[in-house]
Amino acid sequence: SGNDNSEALPESLPSAPGTLPHFMEEPDDAYIIKSNPIVLRCKAMPAMQIFFKCNGEWVHQNEHVSEESMDETTGLKVREVFINVTRQQVEDFHGPEDYWCQCVAWSHLGTSKSRKASVRIAYLRKNFEQDPQGKEVPIEGMIVLHCRPPEGVPAAEVEWLKNEEPIDSNLDENIDTRADHNLIIRQARLSDSGNYTCMAANIVAKRRSMSATVVVYVNGGWSSWTEWSNCNARCGRGWQKRSRTCTNPAPLNGGAFCEGMSVQKITCTALCPVDGSWEVWSEWSVCSPECEHLRVRECIAPPPRNGGKYCEGLSQESENCTDGLCVQDKKPLHEIKFQNIETASDIALYSGLGAAVIAVAVLVVGVTLYRRSQSEYGVDVIDSSALTGGFQTFNFKTVRQGNSLLLNSGMQPDLTVSRTYSGPICLQDPLDKELMTESSLFNPLSDIKVKVQSSFMVSLGVTERAEYHGKAPSGTFPHGSPRTFGTIQARNKAMYIQNLSSMSAASELRTSAIFGHLGGRLVVPNTGVSLLVPHGAIPEESSWEVYLAIAQKESSLQPEGSDVLLGPEVTCGPSDLSVSTPFALTIPHCAEVDSEHWNIHLRRRTQQGKWEEVMSVEEETTSCYCLLDPYACHILLNSFGTYALIGEPLSDCAVRQLKVAVFGCLSCNSLDYNLRVYCVDNTPCAFQEVVLDEKLQGGQLLEEPKLLHFRGNTFSLQISVLDIPPFLWRIKPFTACQEVPFSRVWCGSQKPLHCAFSLERYTPATTQLSCKICVRQIKGHEQVLQIQTSILENERETIAFFAHDDSNFPAQMGPKAFKIPYSIRQRICATFDTPNAKGKDWQMLAQKNSFNRNLSYFATQRSPSAVILDLWEARHQHDGDLDSLACALEEIGRTHSKISDATETEIEEPDFSYSRQNGL
Repeated sequence: SGNDNSEALPESLPSAPGTLPHFMEEPDDAYIIKSNPIVLRCKAMPAMQIFFKCNGEWVHQNEHVSEESMDETTGLKVREVFINVTRQQVEDFHGPEDYWCQCVAWSHLGTSKSRKASVRIAYLRKNFEQDPQGKEVPIEGMIVLHCRPPEGVPAAEVEWLKNEEPIDSNLDENIDTRADHNLIIRQARLSDSGNYTCMAANIVAKRRSMSATVVVYVNGGWSSWTEWSNCNARCGRGWQKRSRTCTNPAPLNGGAFCEGMSVQKITCTALCPVDGSWEVWSEWSVCSPECEHLRVRECIAPPPRNGGKYCEGLSQESENCTDGLCVQDKKPLHEIKFQNIETASDIALYSGLGAAVIAVAVLVVGVTLYRRSQSEYGVDVIDSSALTGGFQTFNFKTVRQGNSLLLNSGMQPDLTVSRTYSGPICLQDPLDKELMTESSLFNPLSDIKVKVQSSFMVSLGVTERAEYHGKAPSGTFPHGSPRTFGTIQARNKAMYIQNLSSMSAASELRTSAIFGHLGGRLVVPNTGVSLLVPHGAIPEESSWEVYLAIAQKESSLQPEGSDVLLGPEVTCGPSDLSVSTPFALTIPHCAEVDSEHWNIHLRRRTQQGKWEEVMSVEEETTSCYCLLDPYACHILLNSFGTYALIGEPLSDCAVRQLKVAVFGCLSCNSLDYNLRVYCVDNTPCAFQEVVLDEKLQGGQLLEEPKLLHFRGNTFSLQISVLDIPPFLWRIKPFTACQEVPFSRVWCGSQKPLHCAFSLERYTPATTQLSCKICVRQIKGHEQVLQIQTSILENERETIAFFAHDDSNFPAQMGPKAFKIPYSIRQRICATFDTPNAKGKDWQMLAQKNSFNRNLSYFATQRSPSAVILDLWEARHQHDGDLDSLACALEEIGRTHSKISDATETEIEEPDFSYSRQNGL
């Protein structure tokens, strides 16, 4: 079937010596439809001969149809050849690759080969590999219809029909048909209900899938309650009601009707009217100069109530008191009866004295009973501030033997008047160790009496003299100077009190401690919220109970327009405490810091409950200072109050950082296992609320939480469970993927956002669970959490909740609270507060510590360097990176060469190394 390559060619064939054939047309790939043969063609110049080779064998020359022509431009001969390929030839070929053909052209110089053209039999099978399935989805839910077309050559193109009309995804951004032949409707609308058909077609045929019916339903929602009706009883017990309707929205297309009652009734009591009635007449009055006396009565037996009638008749009567004889012995009658009047006055006097004696007796008995009722406590606080006008001494009296709180001392009281404090008591120890001798701590004390509230943790000290300010606000305990304190345990220098009962309040997380002139740090454990009170901010003569609280209920701040709340609502107080140096308040936030995409503001709540603008973090102002770090904002303020951070997104690229965490627990049915996927703001306080909720439900953290960058592009959040072991576990159909609307995630809510998934194991012997949790924003960031855990609690690996667990140190006072030793701090301030020829050196200190903006704020402070170091303390409360501070000082060139050595020496002190070891 081949052709001899050495066959002599006619000499008359013109050709260009030294030129290889050039193909002007090469054979193309072709498909055989049904039984119709296809034609392959090849055209070359200059060419003496052209033959086809198919599947490596020459095609017989009789099967070639050849045409010759002359190129008018070059005068070279052009040869064109055709061959037919039939369906039978292709079907009879059994090779490792498709049926192929190639043409070869000859000239005097040699041969040229064309490309290989494949020939395939076109077909399209009848049955779809996967037909779309009907679905019922809630409004704004996601619809995914899967379609896998029949096998065919060439591969079939897919088109979707809705109610027999083609769907053009280019005209509707909500519809996507590009993903692997599937139809995706991102947010279902009522108009998306209908019959959907998948159409597959190629050059051979068209095929229709089974139609899938999609129903978009709307679950009913309750309207607002009407006002309560009036009580149906005019007098006595009755009822009143209010109602609501399932019209917000009304259920559509089989959506669920509202759950709950449409009518509520409560009992009410209407007060019955009581008519008034006169009391008995009073005694007649003394006879007047007009010879009349009076008597009166009041409408109080009973008085009219609830709309009752007033008494009928007169409230006063008068009559002649001399039977018409107005004068006796030419004297008025009241002079004649003088003795009788004097007798009546004596009776009134004696009655008053008797009532006073009875009142005094009752008071004495009451005081005695009260003192006996207080004796059940082991100790009591007695002070004399009520008599000394605000200057008190403490007197301690022993009540019962064997009490562990009793101390001995020879100190005598100035005066004792009983007074009981309802708040915590804190007596700070002094800094001067020379004053804290053993004798001053444990001198014999003959009388000790201290009353302790059981809900507080108390460190007790003894003072010779303490000043109590009568005008101090409620809950604060100012103390005077000079003073020396002792402690029960001499080595315990952390003298603070924290109100433990307030930490468990449902409406807020709260911590408090007593602060004095030495300052300190207050932390709401595991929330990222802290307060730094600098050394010297509080006057030397007083101490205050400072508190820090985070609102747990729905915030009273309702952002306007596109503004969103970026962190917790934080309150610090007392509000009437004025400080001489700004304090540092740290509030965590969940924004990805970028001035191009966010405009972040600080707001403060007024006494009237309204919120006012304090400043933008990029604003230049001397009223306060905001240092915005990636996960927290450090604010320097002069007044206590309630503050919050608000973010205004400037573009769709603004990112709200979410923490994704997965918790799991066995349900009441031992075969079921519940997975709860939380997506909350990336702030410690938001995650702590999740941890507390899960502890109540018995949930366990199954994997290290991950960070999701949620963009403000209006696209929703999808949470799905993937790769569930098929023969060990199962999940209910249509529940493996859940979707959360954009507004629910972006605007945030006080209640943590989570989706619950219920898995069921086939047998109790299955104790291991392996799956993936995929959390993704449509057209945005995606995170996958690999779950590999035992569902048995005793076999599960424990995962830490917080990177910095500061629950053991909610408050620190004095030097322990600060990373920079006080002596080093004084030297830095003395050095950099002094101006030189190059300007204020504190500006260089600020810039080397990356405080590059709003330097005018520091210029208004009495000691700019001290305020800069306070801001450094707030920023480095967890790492305490003194090495970086020392390097910054050396770069400035104003520090002594031994500053690093001095710093290292200070770090070796017990107080400071203790703080470093504890990560504070």
